[in-house]
Amino acid sequence: MEHKHHKKQNDALGIIGWREWLDLPELGITEIKAKIDTGARSSALHAFHIKEVEKDGKRMIHFQVHPYQKDKETTVHCEAKLLEWRNVKNSGGHKQYRPVILTPVEIGGQVWNIELTLTNRDVMGFRMLLGREAVRERFLVHPGDSFLLSESKHKKHKKKSHS
Repeated sequence: MEHKHHKKQNDALGIIGWREWLDLPELGITEIKAKIDTGARSSALHAFHIKEVEKDGKRMIHFQVHPYQKDKETTVHCEAKLLEWRNVKNSGGHKQYRPVILTPVEIGGQVWNIELTLTNRDVMGFRMLLGREAVRERFLVHPGDSFLLSESKHKKHKKKSHS
């Protein structure tokens, strides 16, 4: 009986590909290609020069992002309110102490807030991972398809969508 109830809920969810183009509007980042990673609980963004500062009595994080794969020229300078520092297991199973921010994400016209950990992901192909907390009760993930809810508007980024 409970299984049927979940099936009804699932029917109402949208389907997202295993990778999608998304925007992080408050960070000034548009069309970043993200891997939808249901194996990761939290979402992660490749960032560097991460620095905690105090501004008007609030704890803030300043950081920089290279939002596009294979492009170390394009740099976005970001500032966000620090939610907390958190121990997160990376893909190798090692714990990392990472800053966490709360920021809106936009995919296919839908906008919602996600918790985002900041880490140096230079060695990884994707600049961003969207974890299961960000997509649960919102999307089902299609592991064999990509860009179901989004497409790049820039030719330069479309060429890079194959990796």
